[in-house]
Parts: sequence; structure tokens; C-alpha cells
Amino acid sequence: MYSIKGNISNEIAIKNSKFIALIYKLNDNNINILLDEAKEKYPKATHYCYGYIYDSIKHSSDDNEPTGTAGQPILNVLEKEKLNHILVIVVRYFGGIKLGAGGLIRAYTKAVTETLKQAEIIELEEGYKIELTYNYDNQNDINYILQNSIILKEEYLETIKIEALVNKDTFNKLSKYNPILIEETYIEKKQH
Repeated sequence: MYSIKGNISNEIAIKNSKFIALIYKLNDNNINILLDEAKEKYPKATHYCYGYIYDSIKHSSDDNEPTGTAGQPILNVLEKEKLNHILVIVVRYFGGIKLGAGGLIRAYTKAVTETLKQAEIIELEEGYKIELTYNYDNQNDINYILQNSIILKEEYLETIKIEALVNKDTFNKLSKYNPILIEETYIEKKQH
């Protein structure tokens, strides 16, 4: 199972229509926030079609394109490439020439595949989203254990509270600090 290292975008033109593919690596299920941001950044677009895979959840939307001509083709590319923790939004500005169902399927598929050519693909492994609260005197030990993990949130008050994405090995090393398991998920596999 794979994902992308970072967010990317690309634009193609087909028969006067502009297709802007926005591809996001998801660390959590924040799809609606990213959709709202795309609508703000690209106002007055005709369609905001999307597809995403997050763990075992898959969903797509044609956003008023004919049924099955946008969202599903986007999702098909993600499945074919074995990608996960990924959201693709394709913003379309209609150029006045109708493409027909076949043309739309080809256009949305091309917008995604062309953009993915620019992506750095990473391998995913099973992991955990955790919350951990600890004292300042444990900070150096915990920082060392978490050095290859993704820290999502940090809070420094009387104690330190973090939210992080960790692999199984790191989770086991943290067990004496009683991490709270938020959810099982997939994280980037570190190359040794």
C-alpha cells in the first residue's frame, strides 16, 4: 500500500476546459476542510469532483457531472496505483465544448494520472494515531523514541501532551508511558 510524500497540483486543458488536479496526502479524515479550501482558491469553477481513500473508507463525487464520469474515474486511478491516505480534487472550469461521457472519463483520468507522475510515492505500513501525556523529566527519552514519527499536535502546560502517528515498534517502546490509542491507521514506512 502506498501514498504520496506531499501535496501536489497540476493543470491540463482539454477542448477549452481547464482541469486542475489537487492531490493531498491525508494524515486524518479532513476532507471537507480541503474541499472548502479548494472552492475558496478556485472560485466560480463549474465542478469540484473528488475521490479519496482513507484506510478502508472510499468515496467519490461527480459534483453534477454526469453520473460515473468524474468521481469514479478519479477513484479508479487511486485504486489501480494502490494509493491510500489520499484525496484528489479535480476542479473544472467549463470551456464551452461538451466532452460527452467518454470524453469526461478520459479527461478526469488524465488529470489525475498526469499529476501523479510528479508525486513522490511512499510505502505505508500499519501504525497508530496516539495521544500521550508525560512529565517534562521524560521529554528527552520520549523525543528519542518519537524521532521518526509524525507529531500532529503538541501542548506544553503542567505536563506535555502530544498527538502522533507511530509505527508498531514505536508504540511498543512507548508502552511504559501509557499511550492512548486513538485509532489504528497507516503511516509512512521509514527506510532503514
